[in-house]
Amino acid sequence: MKKLSILFAALAVLLSDAMCAVVGYQYRQELYNIEMGGSAPADIAFLYAIPFAAAIIVCIVIAVLFYKRSKK
Repeated sequence: MKKLSILFAALAVLLSDAMCAVVGYQYRQELYNIEMGGSAPADIAFLYAIPFAAAIIVCIVIAVLFYKRSKK
């Protein structure tokens, strides 16, 4: 159980890194589109963080549950 706890904690960290990369890339794309006459604001890129944040929360909850079970 402890190995699963570590696995899900590591997955949460990897997801947060991926979230930063995706949101940063999309933000830069939106800024470029605005410079070229696009109409969407650059803040729309932050909507990509919502599914990542939900997955990170789920991974943390699972990691804590496995950690508590390994203590028993």
